[in-house]
Amino acid sequence: MAMTARTTASDGLIRRLDQAVATQDVDQLCGEVKRALIDAVGAGAPILDAAFLAPAPERYARRLMHRDPAGRYSVVVMVWDRGQGTPLHDHAGVWCVECVYRGRIRVTSFDLEGDAAAERLQFTPESVVFAGVGEAGHLIPPFEYHMIENPDATPAVTIHVYGGELTWCNAFHPLDGGGYRRERRTLSYTE
Repeated sequence: MAMTARTTASDGLIRRLDQAVATQDVDQLCGEVKRALIDAVGAGAPILDAAFLAPAPERYARRLMHRDPAGRYSVVVMVWDRGQGTPLHDHAGVWCVECVYRGRIRVTSFDLEGDAAAERLQFTPESVVFAGVGEAGHLIPPFEYHMIENPDATPAVTIHVYGGELTWCNAFHPLDGGGYRRERRTLSYTE
């Protein structure tokens, strides 16, 4: 379900994103999307209507803010309540830029070791980053394996821009004896 209430600041962000995705150079595109998000959050004007900011009780909230009519990108707002996070996952080969709107998140990135088609996958933690308001990062496949968590007692809100609409991803679950198993996960939006 798409939430349609938008602010003047969010309309300005969408115009900037429309311009940012005009290039075919993914590195340049992600850099421009990142700058647009950082500028929008840093300007201090409310970007998100209150309906986007409510946590969900059982898992992080995922709400569609905007779907580009040409299918070039989508904007998804995620709300992370205390202790909520993702499993280790990928983005199904889709680029992503995320920016913290409220609170703070912990992002743990992983390197895939060996064959991506193996039944038992091996990952090595690469880095852990704590990001606060106005800080942004990006993932460009094949460097897309990560976890996001809220390490604090108060909710965090992040804005994610994907290179299309992300309707599924692979989640990776630890196995007894080491390694991870892949599970294709369908993604949905929070009411």
